[in-house]
Amino acid sequence: MDWPALWLSLQLSLATALILLPLGVFAARWLANSRHPLKPVFEALLALPLVLPPTVLGFYLLVAMGGESTLGIVFQRVFGHTLAFSFTGLLVASVIFNIPFALIPMQRAFETIPTDLHDAARTCGLSRWRTLWRIELPLARRGIASGMIMTAAHTMGEFGVVLMVGGSIPGETRTIAISIYDKVQSFDMQAAGTMSAVLLVLSMTTLLVSAWLLRTPAAARHHG
Repeated sequence: MDWPALWLSLQLSLATALILLPLGVFAARWLANSRHPLKPVFEALLALPLVLPPTVLGFYLLVAMGGESTLGIVFQRVFGHTLAFSFTGLLVASVIFNIPFALIPMQRAFETIPTDLHDAARTCGLSRWRTLWRIELPLARRGIASGMIMTAAHTMGEFGVVLMVGGSIPGETRTIAISIYDKVQSFDMQAAGTMSAVLLVLSMTTLLVSAWLLRTPAAARHHG
C-alpha cells in the first residue's frame, strides 16, 4: 500500500472540496435563479469536463500552466517553482475538472426551492445574505453535501488530468490512482490490487451516501 500517495490524494480531495464549496454554492444559486439568455452557454461550459476526454482537458491545462505560458512564468517568478508538476498546479486542475461534480447537485437542490419563499423573505425584510443563510442553504443542504462528497470521490480516482498536469512525483503529485498505474507497470499486481480495492470501497460508499443525501424528505419518510 502506497500510504504517501493515499495521503496526498486525501489532501487533494479535501482541498478541492473546500475550494469548490463556496464557489459552487454561489454559481449554483445564480444558475438556478437566473433568466440570462446565455445561461445555457454557461451551463455547457461548466459541464464540459464531464464529456471532454481527461487527456484533452489535461493537455490544455498543461499548456495554460506550463513554464512557457504567461501564468506559468508569473507563478515561477513569484513562488520560485513551476505551476505545472506541482501540488498547487494539481489542485488548480482538480478544481477545474471537478466543477460539474460539485455544481450540478447544488444547482438541482437550489432549483427545488420554491420562488415564493424568496418573495416571502423579501416581504419579511430579510436581506439576500440572510435569505441565503437562513432559508436557501438549509433547504439545499442535501445537494450541497452530495456535491462535496462526489467531488472528493472523483478527485481520489482521477487519472488522466492528474497524470498530464502533475506527472508522478513522489510526495508531490503522485496520487493513489497514479500509484496504481505505476504498480501495474512494474508488475506489482498485489499492491495494485490492494489500492484498487480501497478505491472501489470508497467509490461504492460515496455513491450510497450521495444517494441517501439526495433523497427527498418525503421519500425518506416513506422508506422510514
